[in-house]
Parts: sequence; C-alpha cells; structure tokens
Amino acid sequence: MKKIELAHLLDAGVHLGHKANRWNPKMFPYIYTERNQVHIIDLIQTIKFLRLACTFSENAARNNETFLFIGTNKYTAPLITAESERCGAFYINHRWLGGMLTNWGTIKNRIERLKYLEEQERLTTFKNIPKKEAAKLKKELEKLKKYFSGVKEMKKLPDNIIIIDQRNDIIAVKEALSLNIQVISILDTNCDPDLATIPIPGNDDSIKSLKYLISSLVDSICLGHKTDKKI
Repeated sequence: MKKIELAHLLDAGVHLGHKANRWNPKMFPYIYTERNQVHIIDLIQTIKFLRLACTFSENAARNNETFLFIGTNKYTAPLITAESERCGAFYINHRWLGGMLTNWGTIKNRIERLKYLEEQERLTTFKNIPKKEAAKLKKELEKLKKYFSGVKEMKKLPDNIIIIDQRNDIIAVKEALSLNIQVISILDTNCDPDLATIPIPGNDDSIKSLKYLISSLVDSICLGHKTDKKI
C-alpha cells in the first residue's frame, strides 16, 4: 500500500473543507475545527479511512472485482480518465444518465449501438451512404462516445464504485446503494457519510487533493492486480 503521510495530505490541501454555513451536520465526526468560517477536516480521520479504502480496493482487485470511477465535473474529467485507465477500471466522466446502473439492460443496448457504429466507421461505411445520413450517424456516434466510452467494455454491473463528488453525482450513489454495490466516496464537509460504504473525508474541490486521494486508491488497485497475477 502507498505510504499515506500527514504532511502529504496537508500539502495537497485535503484538509480544506467548505464554509461552515454549508456543512452537513453528519460530517461533524470528521471535522477538526473551524478557521475563518471554513471547516478544517480532521486528517487523522482521513488517513484512517483512506488506508481502509486502499486495503479494501487492493483485496477487491486481487479477487478480480471490478471498479467504476464516477466524476462528472468537467474539471476532473481528465484526471478520472487517466487514473481509471491506469488501473484498468471503468469510468463515467461526463453527465450521469439516470438508470445507468438500475436500468443496466437498456444501457447495454446503447453500448452495443456504440460498438456497432464504431465498427461501421472503421469499415468506412459512412462514406458509402448519403451525406445527410452519414452526418446523422456521426453525430449519434459522438454522443454515445461521450457518455459510454468509459464503460464500453463493462459486461456487467460493477462490484464497486468510487465517487469523486457525492453531491454532484448523488443519483449514481443512490442507484449503487439500491443494488448493494460497494461505494467508496470522497466526502467534503457538505456531504452525507451515511451514503457511503467507505467514506474518505477530504477536499473534493481541489484537483491536487483529488489527485492524491484517487492516485492512492488506484495504486492499491494496481497492486491487487499485480498480486493476483503472481498467484
């Protein structure tokens, strides 16, 4: 497991929460103090739960469980894509479409449509049909890529999801919990820890903070995969 140190968390700004008047009282156990009307997250709690999440992720990866990263904020999209691909996980980095988990059968049909159109494009079929029809199909293809490229190879519902911004992707969280999918969630001071299997208290607005937390989880998933290959 990656060594998680207090100094690194401080440097990444993981301790910086939201303004005190925007908090969720359920986050009280994870808050250290208030400074200048801003809540400061208790990094001892962050270390505890990040280690727990990393251990869980490593073991899950060793058991060939699948992961789905969800982070639909446009500023975090490149980070989500890069880190998910680094550990072979699936990801959604655009808008969450309601029913992506609870209506998986329909979503699978859309993914098959994406694969079909990609194959037609590869075979240059679009060049052999009327321009208007080709333009319509290309537009459909780009839309499907935007929503489903990160889950194109996902054959079934994921075993675990990792949430980057709970409030922004609350529908995804509730869908996962309704299906008993494990939810690892980075939680800022305005979030609800009751909606996470493993909460990780931390700043969910700063790219530097998110990069540290997400890369720690991804390192653990990669380690689990390597360990599995050695068995």
